[in-house]
Amino acid sequence: MSICPRCKRPLEDEEPYICCAGIELRWRCTSCHKVAEGFAFPYGLCPYCKGRLEILDRGPIEGDHAMEAIRKAFEIELGGRAFYRRASRDARDPTMRDLFARMAAMEDEHMVTLSKRYHADLPHESEDFFQIDRAAIFAGIDRKPEDPANLFRIAIAFEQRAVDFFTREGEKAPVGSIERELYLELAAEEREHVHLLTLEMQRWEAGKAGIL
Repeated sequence: MSICPRCKRPLEDEEPYICCAGIELRWRCTSCHKVAEGFAFPYGLCPYCKGRLEILDRGPIEGDHAMEAIRKAFEIELGGRAFYRRASRDARDPTMRDLFARMAAMEDEHMVTLSKRYHADLPHESEDFFQIDRAAIFAGIDRKPEDPANLFRIAIAFEQRAVDFFTREGEKAPVGSIERELYLELAAEEREHVHLLTLEMQRWEAGKAGIL
């Protein structure tokens, strides 16, 4: 019996492309290290920075160091979701309430993506204990409840700390190691969040509708 060269499943037909036709492939940008899912992208370029894409076709992620990178990623995503949900409840501006609710939903989607991408179980955590003041301290931003834009600044600083953490850990990891790849990929994910939040803040300050 023939075996599909990509998914390694037995083939009922002799043509391997029929087995994997329409399959969602995983790609990584050689410039920004962002991972993207899809069958194909225009000109084979990264949709985020226009760098060159390469197929990401690695096996299961194993080893304590690699799993630690994934665990840290979920910790940060859980913290981000908790912050956005609490910020949505605390915000006085209806536009900001809606925005942060959408950001919380985005974190949920991101965790689902990470779970599928890295074959990890989705964590479950209650946000009832979460306080904006704690996030402000973690992000290094003064808490100013009277300033609506302060929630934006805390959120951006929160995500930037994640970028810095993953970048730093990636630089410390051995060249060519799976954990180095993971940290660079995760830094790229958080960098996208910083860009998105910064753009949302600029549009909010200008009185324009958000892009979410």
